[in-house]
Amino acid sequence: MSSVSVSAAGLPDFRNPTLPLRKRVDDLLHRLTLDERVAMLHQYAPAVPRLGVAPFRTGSEGLHGVSWLGVATVFPQAVGLGASWDEDLVRSVAEALSTELRAFHYHRPPAISTPERGANSLQAWAPVLNLLRDPRWGRNEEAYSEDPVHTARVGEAFCRGLAGDHPDYLRTAPVLKHFLAYNNEDDRCTTSSGLRPRVLQEYDLAAFRPVVAAGAATGAMAAYNLVNGRPCHVSPLIEAELRRWAEPTGHELFVVSDAEAPSNLVDPEHYFDDHVESHAAALKAGIDSFTDHGEDSATPVGRLREALERGLIDEADVDRAVRRQLELRFRLGEFDPELDPYAGTGPEVIDCPEHRALARQAATESTVLLKNDGLLPLDPARTPRIAVIGPLADTLFEDWYSGTMPYQVGIATGLTAALDAHGGEVVPVAGSDRITLRSRTTGELLGKSAFDVTDWGGGASTLRAADTGHYLSLQDDDGLAADQEIIKSWFVKETFRLEPAGPDTVLLRSVFTGRYAAVDPTGGRVSVTAETADDAERWQRELVRDGIAEARAAAETADVAVVVLGNHPMINGRETEDRADIDLPEGQEELLRAVAAVRPNTALVVMSSYPYALDWADEHLPAVVWTSHGGQETGHALAAVLLGEAEPAGRLPQTWYRGDDPLPAPLDYDIIKAGWTYQYHRSTPLYSFGHGLSYTDFGYRDLRLSQPSVGQDGSVDVAVTLENIGPRPGSEVVQVYVRALEARYEAPRLRLADFRKVRLEPGESRELTFRLSTEQLAHWSVATGAFTVDPGGYEVIVARCADHPVLTAPLTVIGTAAAPRAGVERRLLAVDFDDYEDATIVDATREDGDAVTPTDPAHPATLLFREVDLSGASAIEVETSREGVGAGGARLEVRAGGGVLAEIDVPVTGDRYAWTSTTAELAAPLHGVHELSLTLHGDFRLSAFRFGAAG
Repeated sequence: MSSVSVSAAGLPDFRNPTLPLRKRVDDLLHRLTLDERVAMLHQYAPAVPRLGVAPFRTGSEGLHGVSWLGVATVFPQAVGLGASWDEDLVRSVAEALSTELRAFHYHRPPAISTPERGANSLQAWAPVLNLLRDPRWGRNEEAYSEDPVHTARVGEAFCRGLAGDHPDYLRTAPVLKHFLAYNNEDDRCTTSSGLRPRVLQEYDLAAFRPVVAAGAATGAMAAYNLVNGRPCHVSPLIEAELRRWAEPTGHELFVVSDAEAPSNLVDPEHYFDDHVESHAAALKAGIDSFTDHGEDSATPVGRLREALERGLIDEADVDRAVRRQLELRFRLGEFDPELDPYAGTGPEVIDCPEHRALARQAATESTVLLKNDGLLPLDPARTPRIAVIGPLADTLFEDWYSGTMPYQVGIATGLTAALDAHGGEVVPVAGSDRITLRSRTTGELLGKSAFDVTDWGGGASTLRAADTGHYLSLQDDDGLAADQEIIKSWFVKETFRLEPAGPDTVLLRSVFTGRYAAVDPTGGRVSVTAETADDAERWQRELVRDGIAEARAAAETADVAVVVLGNHPMINGRETEDRADIDLPEGQEELLRAVAAVRPNTALVVMSSYPYALDWADEHLPAVVWTSHGGQETGHALAAVLLGEAEPAGRLPQTWYRGDDPLPAPLDYDIIKAGWTYQYHRSTPLYSFGHGLSYTDFGYRDLRLSQPSVGQDGSVDVAVTLENIGPRPGSEVVQVYVRALEARYEAPRLRLADFRKVRLEPGESRELTFRLSTEQLAHWSVATGAFTVDPGGYEVIVARCADHPVLTAPLTVIGTAAAPRAGVERRLLAVDFDDYEDATIVDATREDGDAVTPTDPAHPATLLFREVDLSGASAIEVETSREGVGAGGARLEVRAGGGVLAEIDVPVTGDRYAWTSTTAELAAPLHGVHELSLTLHGDFRLSAFRFGAAG
């Protein structure tokens, strides 16, 4: 390339900070050879010594603290930050995190690879904006909320904290994860999230759109899954939506792949035949950086070079991606260290006192009081002896994206510290059975130790050596050793099943491999190699300590019991593994009931990454509290809340369903038809979205709208007065919802429009005003392919939570009603249906477009189109593809007005991406507006159809 220039000061233009950013980027881009540019497409972009350009690596994990790089301040999990409903707090957390990441960048060696491959990245792979549609999702802890408005607001705050507020330079560069509709772990690389247009636009895109449009994000990461049959890494939505939203901000998004996802396009997805073709397609779709093959740049870069040679991509494709990377690097101050306002960040900021205090505040503000019949807050004078019982009584865990905690304050430790001044006493009891396992073959004890057994649900238990506290772990040579201080690895080898095999006899089975422990009768070596129960060793199980009996004894001698239950973030619900249900682990439920039986004054604290069905606890216990895994200060925060030194200021960011509520299938992403989230769920939940109690009382009054009616593109001010009518200071989250009345489409039961967290002293009142735009009343019209606001009646609802409205005001939208869908001489997309049965949305081509096919070819699929004006229609043309001749043939049945208009035999095209058009005359000309249905019989795809008029 040419056209390079030098400034008057003798510097290359890209080194001149007085020049516009775009000019500097273009100058550096033109100085790079094509080979150098292609090499920059990998996660590890090499240095260019001849230009003085340093190596650059993408991506440091920073979800709720700096991850994987060493000791750092650990804040509550993202779902906990979401529970705070506090944008200022979330921004402060992100500011602290990004400041520490700057320190790691300058003062800590890379945890992965060497400094020659680049310093610790200032590109932060956070936040996660995927919505918490299904509480069984293994990565529930990583996202903020089930609601797109709430998620976008919290996500934008986090992004702004990461980026800093300098007009030219970024403190760190936030990357939104994971685009798009990623909410299941099981088979995540091959499953497709089916998104009808309304769900796509109103729900999944709605969490990303405001954050990008506000200019708060600098990039995005594509998701592992497919959407409508097409892998997200080659999705046209990257350009058509993400980058389109960013255009007005003046900066382009730098889009990265998820780890190994470009290779997944060939295996296991089999979407392309070879890696050269798949990498080329990903680059053209908008992937700018390939996180693939770890530190091995040669393989993905070699594929891209071959793609150039084969003409699958050209220099312009490469330049677009490299330009986006370079722009980001300039904004991070790489080329202007003397001007970078964050360049002086020192190592002392890591786990500094200010960040510790912020971690405690965040853990406190995100704690949710689910139920309270007066037991809480505890009075140390009346309850001087507290039994703290359960597997999380005084234990904190790190999740996969957690940083390394510099210290840990568990709940029992936190309560002990808080009660010392009052002369109180805390009795911590894990409540786990201590057992020995003796080989029936050799008579030897497994591990020559007793083990404490904890049930984490799904049949998975951990065994911790009584003498060391280390976890029993499967070794690489299939042996067993209690040698793991913590569980935090990609492959979890520390969980086992103890399967009954007779009186006092069990089999020991690895959850990781599914194999059983066996004993060599000659040498006595234990190895987990037996494929069947018949070949497994029989172990004599001896109960050394009865955990429930110990817990009961502690509860009986205490004034109150606090039972701390929940999950281990690396077990039974984590990345790559969804939960099968939302039940508490059986052993934990049994422990809770046993304690409550002897000490009715029992408070349940659930410390978890996700919701549980707490039906029994809600019915029988006086108090229930939830916290996420809140980081290093969890114990201090929970102690403050339990003792009333702080308010339980959190509110639930997702619905907690009842145990007998049959949840939709995990892969049913259609929240409208399936009934997901507070917007569409038809049964009363145990605890609803936005729920959370306080130690004080709040009164609402004087709900007023600035006007009773508004035009279709107008806005209205909503005013309400909030008063603390209780005896204590407290925080309330004022939630404003909207609802369409008598909608012509299936509208949400209600939908969050705005919220604000307010702290008031006793007797204090405050008038709050919210600006409600009619855009917040809009729905996606499948008839017009755009958002629309229907005229008619709406309600504005001020609520404590989604199922607890307090005040309601009517609002009328004035305007022109939508006309019927034009159906003649207009191409109608099959995916733009109003309703459907037994249909699946698939890809029309590898590059773009959607089609519809029967979910099961043996059962017909039906598409319903309401209010279609078919006046003058005399023929129909349909666009179909059909790979081969299947059993029973393939035909399309067209109905309207109660009769069959046409039946069309669908021809074989030989490939699912080979399309043909077929025309059929209608049985009779049509007039007026009709409800149209198309029924697909057999194995074929329908992308679009068109009605033609006579003559």
